[in-house]
Amino acid sequence: MTTSNTIDGTATDLTPKPTKRSNRRAWMAGAIAAPLAFGAVGLSLAQNNAATLTPVAPVAISALKPSAAIAAKGEVAEIYGNKFIVQDGSGKALVETGRAGEGGTLVKAGEAVTVQGRFENGFLHAMVITRADGSRVVVGPAGGPPPGTLDWAKDKVGLGPKADVPTLTALVEAAGYSDIRVLGQGPRHLDVAARGADGRERQLHVGFDGRVRETRVF
Repeated sequence: MTTSNTIDGTATDLTPKPTKRSNRRAWMAGAIAAPLAFGAVGLSLAQNNAATLTPVAPVAISALKPSAAIAAKGEVAEIYGNKFIVQDGSGKALVETGRAGEGGTLVKAGEAVTVQGRFENGFLHAMVITRADGSRVVVGPAGGPPPGTLDWAKDKVGLGPKADVPTLTALVEAAGYSDIRVLGQGPRHLDVAARGADGRERQLHVGFDGRVRETRVF
């Protein structure tokens, strides 16, 4: 509805005119809302645009050691909210699942699972839980741009920067690292676990521009 004032027979349109700022905000809102409207399609595109977590063969629970990428296979023995105990014939480990496991319904007692994640300070911080039927539940950080940003919106519809994993892996190897495993993907980088020349494991930040830096030593 248009509001007008008439003065001396002349109609003056008082409808607010769109500004460049309001146009920009509207475009941003549309860009962010679009992936939500796409629903499952948008999520599928986002998954296709993300690097795949490198699977890690499980070790005996007694053999767990500090690592950015390690896995254990066993049976769920007890559940404590977002934590549970997994056990095999060699021992037990406490698994932490973060917000994804709040409520204690992520796994069931007696269920056989394989847990892959980071083992540190006596905890196995889960990133992926694989059930006996092969289905996988991702419980670690999703990675990627912060939610609500333009980069996030682009990433959701498959327009974000793509990781050339083989090339980036080759650069990590050329830098003197071995046993390279992809942990996840950030806005413009990969998180990678690898062993240095001294045999100790590192967590690396590998930029899409090829720059490699260490973020943690285990």
